[in-house]
Amino acid sequence: MSVKTHPEPEMEVLDKAKGFWEKNSKAILTTSIAVIVLVGGYLGYKYLIQLPNEKKAQEEIFKAEANFKKDSVSLALNGNAGNPGFLKVINKYGSPKAGNLARLYAGESYLILGDYKNAIKHLEDFNANGAKQIEARVQGMLGDANSELKQNNKAVDHYRKAGSVFPEDQMLSSEYLFRAGLLLEMAGKNKEAVEVYKQIKEKFPRTEKGFGIDKYLARLGETKS
Repeated sequence: MSVKTHPEPEMEVLDKAKGFWEKNSKAILTTSIAVIVLVGGYLGYKYLIQLPNEKKAQEEIFKAEANFKKDSVSLALNGNAGNPGFLKVINKYGSPKAGNLARLYAGESYLILGDYKNAIKHLEDFNANGAKQIEARVQGMLGDANSELKQNNKAVDHYRKAGSVFPEDQMLSSEYLFRAGLLLEMAGKNKEAVEVYKQIKEKFPRTEKGFGIDKYLARLGETKS
């Protein structure tokens, strides 16, 4: 399709190339809030409350969590004299169990602060331990960080994983697949973009992205079936 035929979608693709984080910050932060709720309920219990010898780590993470939820992200990350931050918790409780939750928070904090390399470092160190819904969100955040660093191939890989690991969450799965499709389209990989868009259409037709995906398929020469 020509630019004149579909000017708005074409401009959207160009805009996306300028900065995924900036353009999708609201959606990304909404996802981040969901991560906090899930992780607090699952990992917080499994690795902090369930293990008595890690009670101190739980207490220190709780203080940093409070700052994070108040949008004091830098303070939550670095802490101060009275409140240890996530980085200190990681250093003090470096075992996979005690430091795991702090690693996730640290990665998410760096993502919000725009330090994408450190975000990737801590998110890659995090272990979801089989919790697929959490893993999907972590993969999504890794996609966001890599896209900001213009590591688009890596970003696409993470977005596709995020869109497939927990399909029960249709809204987030379709959102991450959509981001993968846009990056593929920007890279001129139209065949792969069509495959991803069709996946959204087939698997998540009742989501926001599913309802609107036909215009993206049409732009790439795919007609409604």
